[in-house]
Amino acid sequence: MLLLAHPTGNTFSRAAARAFQAQGFLQEFDTCLSWDPQSPLARMVPPGLAAQLRRRSFTDVPLARQHSYPWRELLRLAGAGRLVPWLQRHERGPLSIDGVYRSFDRHVAVRLHTLEGLKSVYAYEDAALHTFRACSELGLRRFYDLPIGHWRSAQRIFSEERELQPAWACTLTGLGDSPAKLARKDEELALADVVIVPSQFVLCTLLEHDACSAPVSVVPFGSPPALASPMPTNSRGALRVLYVGSLGQRKGIAYLLEAIETLGDQVSLTLIGRPTSPDCAPLNAALDRYQWIPTLPNSQILEQMSRHDVLVLPSLFEGFALVISEAISQGLPVIATPNSGATECIRDGKEGFIVPIRNSHFIAARLQQLADNRDQLDAMRRSSLDRARQLGWQGYEAALSALVRP
Repeated sequence: MLLLAHPTGNTFSRAAARAFQAQGFLQEFDTCLSWDPQSPLARMVPPGLAAQLRRRSFTDVPLARQHSYPWRELLRLAGAGRLVPWLQRHERGPLSIDGVYRSFDRHVAVRLHTLEGLKSVYAYEDAALHTFRACSELGLRRFYDLPIGHWRSAQRIFSEERELQPAWACTLTGLGDSPAKLARKDEELALADVVIVPSQFVLCTLLEHDACSAPVSVVPFGSPPALASPMPTNSRGALRVLYVGSLGQRKGIAYLLEAIETLGDQVSLTLIGRPTSPDCAPLNAALDRYQWIPTLPNSQILEQMSRHDVLVLPSLFEGFALVISEAISQGLPVIATPNSGATECIRDGKEGFIVPIRNSHFIAARLQQLADNRDQLDAMRRSSLDRARQLGWQGYEAALSALVRP
């Protein structure tokens, strides 16, 4: 039997939980918050907090198999860090993301000693160190999910970018990671028996740095259910360009903005996401100039995708950006870099275009191509839906289940 542990229960960990439960070898799913929307407490929670908590409901796993460690994450979601800022200081604050992840990891490690019949544990980057140490003591098999490239590749790319785009350096939050945090990542990898990554890009970063001795399996993420048919293409007027993601230079957003500026009124741009820094002057200017939506529920993001003509994601460092598979599920072609993981689902010239990192000229040329050729855009819309139907989450779940099967 297997224990699956993820602090926040994101899309791909939910798919893993669903797969392991369906196959009958999930003993327990551990997370920070396991919310039951039918509980009496649910009626007492303020609406804003209730909306966040509903995202932490895991209906594919029986409540009896869910175990949670809620208090830090509850305080974080409730905004306690805004009232007392030191609580959410980068890495060190108890209500920072790192603080929540470390606390969760320690709690899971303790719980392992109380469970009988457990054979293996499936855990994720930044929340596996103490868990895997306990596994080593107990003789449990350790599966490690690394959803993004190795940190040494990240540090190299970010350091280069700080020199190339100094005005955007403040948005590269990964440059602030401490040596202790980076060392924890290496120890997690060293303790793993099997490593699972979502893209060839992540695998290449591990090989580049000889970062682990365990076998590595590439299991790409899936796609949501595809629309029955694409929305009508905007045959006239500006090409409607969409960006979805955190607003910082890890995502290469400066190169997108440079491309948009060269095309003038031939394109319109919508940005969905929160800035990674409030102090980036060129980003703040762009947010004033273009349509900006700080946040939306996932259902409304999908709706926005269906209403646009192309998604652009010029990421410098990623694993496999889920917005790519979400976009094609809505018939939205994608322009993205290999570093975004796009090559796992986008075929160049079919569902969009693969462009080099740090190259606004390539982005502008591909946008110009689609603006000038709406028939090609129509064909890409149809191909995107077909591709999404081939890449549903069922394939991810089947591959993951086969990999960890006892």
